Amino acid sequence: MADYYTDDRTPIARPGQLYVEGEWCTPASGERLELISPSDESLHACVAAAGIEDIDRAVAAARRAFDTGPWPRMQPGERAALLRKMAELLRTRAPHLAAAWSFQTGVPTTMANYALANPGMLYDYYAALIEAKEFVETRTRDNGGVAIVVREPVGVVAAIAPWNHPSHLMSLKAAPAMAMGCTVIAKAAPESPLDVFILAECAEAAGIPAGVFNIAPAGRDASDHLVRHPGVDKVSFTGSSVTGAHIASICGGRMVRSSMELGGKSAAIVLDDIPMDDVIKTLVPGGGVHMAGQGCAFLTRVLVSRKRQDELVSAYADAMQALKVGDAFDPTTQMGPIAMARQLEKVTGYIEKGKAEGARCVTGGRRPAHLSKGYFVEPTLFDNVTNDMAIAREEIFGPVISVIAYDDEAEAVALANDSAFGLNGAVYTSDPDKAYAIGRRVRSGNFSHNGLEHDSKFPFGGYKLSGTGREGGPFGLDLYTEIKTIYMPQPPETAA
Repeated sequence: MADYYTDDRTPIARPGQLYVEGEWCTPASGERLELISPSDESLHACVAAAGIEDIDRAVAAARRAFDTGPWPRMQPGERAALLRKMAELLRTRAPHLAAAWSFQTGVPTTMANYALANPGMLYDYYAALIEAKEFVETRTRDNGGVAIVVREPVGVVAAIAPWNHPSHLMSLKAAPAMAMGCTVIAKAAPESPLDVFILAECAEAAGIPAGVFNIAPAGRDASDHLVRHPGVDKVSFTGSSVTGAHIASICGGRMVRSSMELGGKSAAIVLDDIPMDDVIKTLVPGGGVHMAGQGCAFLTRVLVSRKRQDELVSAYADAMQALKVGDAFDPTTQMGPIAMARQLEKVTGYIEKGKAEGARCVTGGRRPAHLSKGYFVEPTLFDNVTNDMAIAREEIFGPVISVIAYDDEAEAVALANDSAFGLNGAVYTSDPDKAYAIGRRVRSGNFSHNGLEHDSKFPFGGYKLSGTGREGGPFGLDLYTEIKTIYMPQPPETAA
């Protein structure tokens, strides 16, 4: 087995150690994670993995830091100052985080470089939010006396992020949790662990107290142990609906707090009043083949009226065929590979299932002829899809788009809502009033007009199998908050 190492573009000081209780330590498990580049199938990194003993150590460290350490007892402004230091350090490491994202998941480097300002922004945002927010409110009771309503940190948080957007999604959990005064075990996916090492180096350099931020890149057994650990007060999970349901059942069994941002099968409704060019310029690549389709919120069902169906399919196919598919680090690449071999097998399996179900594969569905290595598949468009087909109902997590025809707007909304998921949606129309009206009728946690929008300063989450809770903005802080009411005949001289 290879020695511990990472590529020069993703420098990590101690790839063979874990960061626990403010120290870099050799994992008890002796386990390693070997990372394969999806662009060329080469081994590009080997880092430490956490086993069950390492999970126990990380939880104990976070428990001590929360129960007896300074972090929850600091004033919000004191925590904010340290979070801002971490934000600044993350900005200096943005090129490394971007390279790690491309190495691990195949996201084109041009996109990765653009998007990696988000982690630093999130720590800055929550630093400012806790400085402005009131955490103690004294209310006069109708029958005399007062009730003091206090917002307190929930405790030790297991933050479990997926492989597809690791640094952003981990920061979307860790930043508000730490801002609120919680302590964190950052459980990275075994396919994309590099980011938490960089986050830990920034936390250490920023002076975040020992035990507040601990890392546990781990596989299934250690992850399950973390979720079941009695020292964990809150589980925050982003990933598949199947895994989310499993974790939620465990959390429900012991009444531990949890929030879940899960899968999606989101619909874009194209109305008749908008030019097709205005639809295609944001729907491709941003709507469904962005990141090779490896995102929960992407618009993978496109609903169009029967009279415009051929027009949309032709324009969509032309736009797909014009995309350059290639190595994530090629600056001209517009769509990179699927992140891993098993995911590619899943995606190609769905493509074959779509054909078997009777849908028409208009374009794509094969390995690009010019790419002999890597986990590549062409962006794929299916026409004549009905909403009962597997490719229309199940989350594929690949660049596979289903076009579904409708007869009128009422049917379009019904088709959009006829899904086990409810994460995202969009409508394409020149009429903003109609866009808002349809947005109110579609049962999804997020909805956009003429495109796919996301802003981490606003709530993000879904209905139905797409999860529970909302990450982002002030709502993200609420996820890591307990509310306590203290009744007193008269208020104390100071309440903090």
